Amino acid sequence: MLNDEELLRYSRQILLAQVDIDGQLRLKQSRVLIVGLGGLGSPVALYLAAAGVGELHLADFDSVDLTNLQRQIMHDSNSVGISKVDSALARLGTLNPQVALFAHRHALDEDSLAHAVAAVDLVLDCSDNFATRESVNAACVAAGKPLVSGAAIRLEGQLSVFDPRDPLSPCYHCLYGHGSDAELTCSEAGVLGPLVGLVGSLQALEALKLLAGFGQPLVGRLLLVDALGSRFRELRVKRDPACSVCGGRHA
Repeated sequence: MLNDEELLRYSRQILLAQVDIDGQLRLKQSRVLIVGLGGLGSPVALYLAAAGVGELHLADFDSVDLTNLQRQIMHDSNSVGISKVDSALARLGTLNPQVALFAHRHALDEDSLAHAVAAVDLVLDCSDNFATRESVNAACVAAGKPLVSGAAIRLEGQLSVFDPRDPLSPCYHCLYGHGSDAELTCSEAGVLGPLVGLVGSLQALEALKLLAGFGQPLVGRLLLVDALGSRFRELRVKRDPACSVCGGRHA
């Protein structure tokens, strides 16, 4: 049930026919893992906490650096030098004390990642490197948990949803294979703050749709964002039957 404070706090989204009381209850009962609390993870965590997702499991082994503050809106100048997880715990606890917060302050290895994914209903990959994305994807496929994946660099962003519960859904590996040896990071190539905010906000939107059960998630679709021209492009993405990660999922 929702108490009087919750009914008031979430009243504007409860007014939506697609959410209503039932959807808000589903959000309250949901558990989400956010991997990475930087430029993407900041708006993701803030919007999911504000929306009343019951449990947020926060994973990041890094500390806040001054160069992060241009885009990682979760953190502020007083957070420099402290754990991103601790900075997020303080901010989110103030934003919505009714959300339960769980901390993962160390890098997740294969076993700990598997346990973290198994403990939640949905995962958001907000990391900034291919190796982590591949590991998170493999854990989600193994556990049968939906994955909302976002990325942004320079003035380009992309977003998709990979849902192993859907026999037609590709996984991250179907789309990106083994990645690129020339992969760049924001520290090398740069990125504009509002772009990661936009992609992270879209990730939060996709998560809310999946958790509350409304709309059409980006399963089998890749959304490309061109910030320079303010354009969006959508590509259809098919599952690879020979994928080494998910190929035998529904055999």
